[in-house]
Amino acid sequence: MKIVRLVAIFLVFLFISCSKDNPERVRIVIWHQKPPGEREILEQAVKRYMEHHPNVKVIVLYKETEELRSAYIISAIAGKGPDIVYGPSDQVGPFELLQIIRPLEEIFDTSFLNQFDHRGLLWYKGHLYQIGDQIGNHLFLLYNKELVKKPPQTMSELIKIGKELTKDFDGDGKIDQYGLVWNYTEPFFFIPFLTGFGGWVMDSAGNPTLNTEATVQALKFVRDLRDKYKIIPRECDYNTADALFKEGRAGMLINGPWSIGGYKKAGVKFGITRIPKVEATGLWPAPMVSIKGYLINVNVDEKKLPYVLDLFKYLVSAEVQLELTKSLGTIPTHKKALENEIVISDSLVQSSIWQAEVGRPMPVVPELRAIWDAMRPYYQAVLGGTMTPEEAAIKMQQLAVKKIEEMNE
Repeated sequence: MKIVRLVAIFLVFLFISCSKDNPERVRIVIWHQKPPGEREILEQAVKRYMEHHPNVKVIVLYKETEELRSAYIISAIAGKGPDIVYGPSDQVGPFELLQIIRPLEEIFDTSFLNQFDHRGLLWYKGHLYQIGDQIGNHLFLLYNKELVKKPPQTMSELIKIGKELTKDFDGDGKIDQYGLVWNYTEPFFFIPFLTGFGGWVMDSAGNPTLNTEATVQALKFVRDLRDKYKIIPRECDYNTADALFKEGRAGMLINGPWSIGGYKKAGVKFGITRIPKVEATGLWPAPMVSIKGYLINVNVDEKKLPYVLDLFKYLVSAEVQLELTKSLGTIPTHKKALENEIVISDSLVQSSIWQAEVGRPMPVVPELRAIWDAMRPYYQAVLGGTMTPEEAAIKMQQLAVKKIEEMNE
């Protein structure tokens, strides 16, 4: 009995010891701002990775975009922070300025980098700082197939279809169904119209280019969609537009790849196409196109770096990227994934790629934040009826110049 008791005690001790984390395991921390659908795929990928690498413990922490940006800056400057950061490409500029992200061409060989579409590699000031797991983050036109049989190819067609679909079914004076909805009060969602009329936010040196005829005409056009053609709601933020489309109360919607999973889940029968061409200029609206992807903290020490690189390679692999595409309709950056039947046979993904082909790369310079902040109040003033488009274009430019000067002091 004494021997049996000793064996039992030994087995209990062994079980407790094995159940604890091995103190020799390498600990890798990832901060990200992935939305729910992407978040689940990341967590599943990390779980699979750890099953095959029992000596590695990966901790995945979600943070809102702005929280992630500020917290990472503070921690990295102090020599700490996560090992890997995931987010949109526009955070590269501020991080590079502070020298808190590592140039990737110094640690990944050419054969590895050549596996990716060039659009998935973010080079800035002569260095590669980010590898994307998806191309896009861009806007396109979604249409409800039960309401729109043939999607518009021009803005005139969009207005015509929009008028036919905007209806007050019960005669109470309130619109029950809209032709078009989108988060039109935010500058990012204004960009396709600005580019459709031939404008852009900055020149090659990062100087704002907002006081132009293109800006004026684009502001007038968006305002006319609401006030003259009456095909969009009087007020419409992101959540309102999203809900109306999910409920089948909007024929068309301007949104991005991040929204596809939600509309599939809601059971909406929808298609994707380019935002219609502006006849006055002959231009397709060009949304900002960027990548979302991974960066490496400059503070990762040399002993830990090989483990971080191995995990990094797995997270941007064709296997993981195709999981994103299957679930959410994202555009992969890995060439093998782009050539996979999952991508080729998905009409939604192919339509998203078609829109991205006429998009413009989102600037990653820090000045873009100042430009967004300068555009917003005057853009919204035009929509609020307190300022003309001509006045707004002048004010946007003046405030953007001022904010950039203050930022560079």
